[in-house]
Amino acid sequence: MTTGSEPTAAVGERAFALGMLGRYVLGRLPAFGCGSGRGRAIFRGSMSFWHSLVAETQVLRVAPILGALLAAYVLVRFVAHRHVRRLRAPLGATVLYLLLVPVAGYLRHTHSSFLNDTRLVALSLGTLAVVWESGTLVFGALDIRLRFRIPRIVSDLIVATVSIVAVFVLASRMGIDLSSLLATSAVLTAVVGLSLQDTLGNMVAGITLQLDSSIRVGDWIKVGDLSGKVSEIRWRFTAIETRNWETILIPNAQLVRGQVVVLGRRTGEATQWRRWVYFNVDFRFSPTQVIDAVQSALRGEPIHNVAEAPAPNCVLIDICDSYYRFAVRYWLLDLAVDDPTDSVVRTRVASALKRLDVPLSIPARAVFVTTDTTERREKKVRQDLERRVQWLQRIELFKSLSPDELNRLAAALHAIPFAPDEVLTRQGAEAHWLYMIVSGRTSVRVRHEDMEREVAQLGAGQYFGEMGLLTGEARTATVVALEEVECYRLGKQVFEELVVERPEIATEVASELARRRVELMAAREDLDAEARRERERQTARDLVRRMRAFFGLEAAS
Repeated sequence: MTTGSEPTAAVGERAFALGMLGRYVLGRLPAFGCGSGRGRAIFRGSMSFWHSLVAETQVLRVAPILGALLAAYVLVRFVAHRHVRRLRAPLGATVLYLLLVPVAGYLRHTHSSFLNDTRLVALSLGTLAVVWESGTLVFGALDIRLRFRIPRIVSDLIVATVSIVAVFVLASRMGIDLSSLLATSAVLTAVVGLSLQDTLGNMVAGITLQLDSSIRVGDWIKVGDLSGKVSEIRWRFTAIETRNWETILIPNAQLVRGQVVVLGRRTGEATQWRRWVYFNVDFRFSPTQVIDAVQSALRGEPIHNVAEAPAPNCVLIDICDSYYRFAVRYWLLDLAVDDPTDSVVRTRVASALKRLDVPLSIPARAVFVTTDTTERREKKVRQDLERRVQWLQRIELFKSLSPDELNRLAAALHAIPFAPDEVLTRQGAEAHWLYMIVSGRTSVRVRHEDMEREVAQLGAGQYFGEMGLLTGEARTATVVALEEVECYRLGKQVFEELVVERPEIATEVASELARRRVELMAAREDLDAEARRERERQTARDLVRRMRAFFGLEAAS
């Protein structure tokens, strides 16, 4: 690159040729009526300016710079077409550069002292234009062709660094004293830094966000009450596109200092966001039935934008004054369509509840006013007692009890509900209760070493726990509710009172219990009639002894 004011040898040769051509033309001017002294002077001045302009095009490297710019522009158009809009800055620098070329030629022609400064500015603009277009081409090709996306701030920072280095190298080669320039720029930087603290803070915060990848373009984020998709992270701000078709510009410093929720992101998992849809049901309806019906409706046919794993589920959130509060939880795949997907889920819930004939409830309070008389209370108690006695009469253990004794036992029964998967009794536990199943099914499971297996299922009308009631024996199995179970529970105290009052009850109950046990043994061991009767007598005697010991009746034996 030519740095002085004298032209190169090639420029000198061209100037000499142009001069000879000018002398020839000047010699011919009189033939055309232009041979006056003033005309010849004007023409000589024009030829001298043209000579200076041609020389400056060589000094300012117009041909190679324009060639590099044209090649970069064409490649960007075809290789990184999405980044064409980033060519506005280099095109503007190119226009200014081309405008300074004739200015430099004029200053050369007039021998101005501003020639070198003009050359520095022009070459700096041309160099910056080449660097900017090359950066657009390189990073655009990495993004579009190689699928390797570099954050905008990082690419801008690299291009800016290369631009500064190129300008400094250019200034050094043109004889500019960089030490004074650096000292001046340091003072200027301090002044600018004090006056633009917020802007510089946003720029540094933007670089930090890009380098640590805490927030990426395409993420859905929530800042306070605002949520939207990150469309761009610039030096000063981050652009958020909301679902309302708005673009919000948030200063980068605010994102770094405050709490930002990145929606739907989990390490190693696909992008999906859990949504909650609430509804209320009257408390008179079974929560288990509601949950089963709603989950079946949501999982039966796939719903667009709802993830299959984890599967949608329904949970009981709260028990309020007059209703149950439920929530459907599902995982949304496309975070931009949250409300429409919620609408589809609500439609499924409403249809499922209608098929179950369960109406949606609203918060309400009801005041029931009834005339509570003694006769009414006695009637309700009598009806409930009769119902309990009927259940006791189904149990063979108590068939020898008198009506009065059955009434006493019925009065001591407690209605106990169990939800699915709840444990009614656990193997090895000591509990002196007898359970009678009114509705529902249970699973009887026995654990041996580290394995547990199901040995039976019990339903309505069956009972278990009689050995705990009669002898205090620890539970020999675990009983688990398979569905909603309602049962009556009879405790030791009232039965003990009956045995103390009438000790023969122990013998009667023991005989019946022994008969049932021996029937099972006889089927397994193939006992004959005599062996069976003997086994019953032995079992009954053992049970009576254990019952009397348990109820403290050893002295009466």
